[in-house]
Amino acid sequence: EGGPPLKVIFSVLAILGGLAVLNSLFYTVEPEEVGVILRFGEYHRVTEPGLRMKGPPPFEEVIKVPIQRQLKEEFGFRTRESNIRTAYEKGNYLDESLMLTGDLNVAVVEWIAQYRVSDPYQYLFKVRNVRDTFRDLNEAVMRQVVGDKTVNEVLTIGRQAVASEVKQRLQELCTEYETGIKVEQIVLQNVNPPDPVKPSFNE
Repeated sequence: EGGPPLKVIFSVLAILGGLAVLNSLFYTVEPEEVGVILRFGEYHRVTEPGLRMKGPPPFEEVIKVPIQRQLKEEFGFRTRESNIRTAYEKGNYLDESLMLTGDLNVAVVEWIAQYRVSDPYQYLFKVRNVRDTFRDLNEAVMRQVVGDKTVNEVLTIGRQAVASEVKQRLQELCTEYETGIKVEQIVLQNVNPPDPVKPSFNE
């Protein structure tokens, strides 16, 4: 007694529910993205940037994929903060970067793989854990290429050749495995002998 009648409460709840459903029908795709629509959990279509409309959950859902943004994976190090002075994570990533050269020497190779998503459908649905697969392919290819070079080539004059060869072989594998990834650049950051043997190597 004294409170709002039940009819008013039900009307307010119905309006709020209607607004929630209406809100779920519209979504915005940013200029650097596409929207991948799943219908009952399966791929249905790709939508372009802008304000778009879809069916309500659970009939349809959207996954936004950045196809224009350059992405990167780091090996042998991790960037914590990228500013005027870049800060790096402290940690031991030698399992990624310690490699055997063709003349049976050891080098520490740190690199960045820069890439874009070229095919959203393949990127999302063709390979399970595509990011992990891409990292595994990077390591396998880099070890293969470094294993064909002498330590002097890897540490000095052959660095650009290593990067170019890794990019080419990596792209071939990404295409073969239908990852939906376009490799844009392999950047060798630091290539050095391991710390314990640096003095001997410098001599």
